Amino acid sequence: MNGRSIPPQKWRALFLLVYLVLLVGVSKYAFDEWFPPASGGKAVWFYTGLASLLLGNHLVTPYFSKPVDAISYAVASAAAMLGAEELSKWSATEAAIFYLVLGYSAFVLLLSFIAIFLRGAQGLGSRFSQSSAYLAAIFGNHRAVFGLTMLSAAYLFHRDSVSQTFLICLVCIICVVTRPDEVLTALVGQMRKIWGDIFVPTPLGYVAAVQTPNVYLIRQAEDTPTEFGTAVVIKLPDKAAFPAVALDTVGRDEAVLIRCVDANAFLHATPAVDKEFQSLPDETAGIVPAKSNMATSMAQHIATCRNRLVGLVANDTSNERLYFEVVTAQDLQQGLLVQVQCQNSTVIYQILDGLTKEEVVHQKNTYGTVRGQAKKIGIWDAASAKFVPSKWLPRINEPVLLAATAKSEGDANTIGKFPGGAYPVQLANIDHLVTHNTAILGILGVGKSMLALELVERMVARGIKVICLDLTDQYEIELADFFDGPSEAQERNNLYSFGSIGKTKFNATIELGGSVKEIRKELHRLISAFLKNDAQKIKILNPARFDVWKQMTNQFRPTDIPGMAQLTACQMTQIISEVTLECAQESGMSSGAKVCVVYEEAHSLVPEWNSVAFEGDKSATAGTARAILQGRKYGMGCLLITQRTANVTKTILNQCNSIFAMRTFDDTGKEFLSNYVGRDYADTLSNLPERHAVFFGRASSCENPVLIELNNRDEFKKSFREKFPRSVSVEIPAELSSAPQVEIKN
Repeated sequence: MNGRSIPPQKWRALFLLVYLVLLVGVSKYAFDEWFPPASGGKAVWFYTGLASLLLGNHLVTPYFSKPVDAISYAVASAAAMLGAEELSKWSATEAAIFYLVLGYSAFVLLLSFIAIFLRGAQGLGSRFSQSSAYLAAIFGNHRAVFGLTMLSAAYLFHRDSVSQTFLICLVCIICVVTRPDEVLTALVGQMRKIWGDIFVPTPLGYVAAVQTPNVYLIRQAEDTPTEFGTAVVIKLPDKAAFPAVALDTVGRDEAVLIRCVDANAFLHATPAVDKEFQSLPDETAGIVPAKSNMATSMAQHIATCRNRLVGLVANDTSNERLYFEVVTAQDLQQGLLVQVQCQNSTVIYQILDGLTKEEVVHQKNTYGTVRGQAKKIGIWDAASAKFVPSKWLPRINEPVLLAATAKSEGDANTIGKFPGGAYPVQLANIDHLVTHNTAILGILGVGKSMLALELVERMVARGIKVICLDLTDQYEIELADFFDGPSEAQERNNLYSFGSIGKTKFNATIELGGSVKEIRKELHRLISAFLKNDAQKIKILNPARFDVWKQMTNQFRPTDIPGMAQLTACQMTQIISEVTLECAQESGMSSGAKVCVVYEEAHSLVPEWNSVAFEGDKSATAGTARAILQGRKYGMGCLLITQRTANVTKTILNQCNSIFAMRTFDDTGKEFLSNYVGRDYADTLSNLPERHAVFFGRASSCENPVLIELNNRDEFKKSFREKFPRSVSVEIPAELSSAPQVEIKN
């Protein structure tokens, strides 16, 4: 193209008629014949010029010659010369010129066939194909082939007549080489630029393919750099010119292919197309001048989206899963949100598999395209600060953008946010968090206990009593502000040693021996008082520290006491859970939460049947599970925390309606969690960073599983405790629950 301005197709058709009239007029004037005889050397210049106008007149290929075009030019040139061959009459110089023209045509044919036959090859073959196509476009264009043929014919057949030679050379220069129509178009366009506020698009190439909907492949006419975000105007037959945005290059055939997307789809706006751009030739594209009205109206939209475009919606996208073809080398980290327009709504999806810039570039070089996948989250509702369901799927080739930052700030219900953005994720209902049971699962050191402590504080602010069964004593330290330390410590120490007398308490009736009955009675007194005391919020117990004994046989042996056994942590957990249920039952049924039992290190307190250390722990775990299953109708539930999902009783886990799944590696745990959060999210668990979790269930504000970044513990304490001071009796904040405690009478 070399800077040429191509006139519109209707003007090119008009100029074609002018050139034909000129060609015929010169023939009549110089040779006294409108159309010279087809045979003989005197006709070579005429039919070569005619072939140039008809084959290379830019009606079909206004920008450059493809290998197939070069073949037609070379064959026409060679046929014209061979038809007028007079070697027997020519001198050595004349014969050399004749063979030069034939050799040139043969060279063009060779380049064109190499480009065609090696197209699609890999490695060295691809390089040969591209090189040959490039050379064929240079040496095989109609100007070079037909210009050489006409000038050679003028010398070979008309050198005896100065006037004929002059006229033939003039026709060659006008019709083949200079093309005044293009020169005139460029001149007018440049003058309009200089003397008026009118801008002419810089030719980019012609439309090679249309990928319905919205995407157009432009075969670039020359290696002009076209960056992502370049404003482009495209003109198709029987359609007004429309704005588009250049995305990336997707390979090459005879030239580089640039992918453009309709600006209306990309920007969801309708930029005005300057009137002058409507004159662009059909099936062509041009780069919009930066200072034009159209570019100005598009600039802000493009700048906004330039760093957010990820790709285009790909095939196989379903109502819940988004597949997209990556078109830019953004860092696509796991958990990031992307947005797509769907039926005039912006739908948010969460990326499941992350791709770094290096991976994108490598995979594009290897496979040509890179596909990402994401799961639907929903439509962001700023008024309620949560996502609402979307019931449809986006169109193919719809642009996929990194989600815009949400303007809504988290409130007291915010449990975390989506990675890389400020969209908050909330607890929909704290009562459901308790009564429908919740589990926090993950390996050591990923933030399970910090999340559990946060949930406990939220329960306290809601007015829910919390009984923590903690083997680590961490809760006593972290939650020290919520109880009177010295008095609680004294009460716990007394309780831990309360049953020690049972070690030597034998009875002919086994059930009356030991101290199980006494510890149940004492626990009932303490827990009942705890539930009724508005000033007390949290009670922390360590089941492993209880010194409680159970008589195993009715044989009394004063010198040897093999008939007595100390209760294990599992057995004490059963007693505490059952007593808590009894106390909750005393206050009647309730639809709201009243008390939550926290099982820290649950794999030691409620182990799976094949993970117990003592045979009696099997029945103890079954007893704890029964208490949890019966507790919901009385406002009792549990929060279960473990680093070994496989080793916790599934009887309780299967009743946990809300799940926080953090980093885990064991296949058993991931297989179990896949039933809750789906296989896609379960497969991401081994790669989750610290303080990240897949959250799903009745307590979540999102309908589907979501991967979230949890609150920072220190930041949470500062903001939450300012709003809900821990040193005063807490009234139930209406904003923390939509389900107040209501007595249900039978």
